[in-house]
Amino acid sequence: MKVVIIKYNAGNIRSVLFALERIGVNAIVTDNHEEIRTADRVIFPGVGEASSAMQFLKEKGLDELICSLTQPVLGICLGMQLLCKFSEENNTHCLGIFDETVKRFPDTVGFKIPQIGWNNIFGLKSKLFDGVSENSFMYFVHSFYVESCSNAIAKTDYIAQFSSAMQKNNFYAMQFHPEKSGEAGQRILENFILLRV
Repeated sequence: MKVVIIKYNAGNIRSVLFALERIGVNAIVTDNHEEIRTADRVIFPGVGEASSAMQFLKEKGLDELICSLTQPVLGICLGMQLLCKFSEENNTHCLGIFDETVKRFPDTVGFKIPQIGWNNIFGLKSKLFDGVSENSFMYFVHSFYVESCSNAIAKTDYIAQFSSAMQKNNFYAMQFHPEKSGEAGQRILENFILLRV
């Protein structure tokens, strides 16, 4: 099983690498097109800002490559947002796998932006969540979100109800960080690795 983490100018790759090692998976971190194209599983993580990340992806030709992948792909946090059509963060045109707009949380009394910390996920609809209980708590760090949509496979409430995980064909994405979400997050990563294609 060849697992690749896409290397680009967005942080948090190391914690994903360590989380995979904990479940016995040795992943390769690379921006090499052939390595990514021939992987059995591709993980597209990220913490950072949308427009500079998209610019880097375009410069490396990774934007077109990611869209052409046919194996299971998992976008995490910024990776999920970049898989959408457009982000309000610096008016960024993204990859367009999901036909959704990434919006900034509105300033709301009693809520901090970014959302940082634990929140629950519900409405779980995918093999990705086998063995994960409804209303399990996951770790979030984000100021931007995707509204509840038809591709949602998990939802979360914070200021508004939003899509905390999505799926379209071979593309899976989650706003929370499974690599920082304890046993439930570890189970999600295991399920992703073991998905039947």
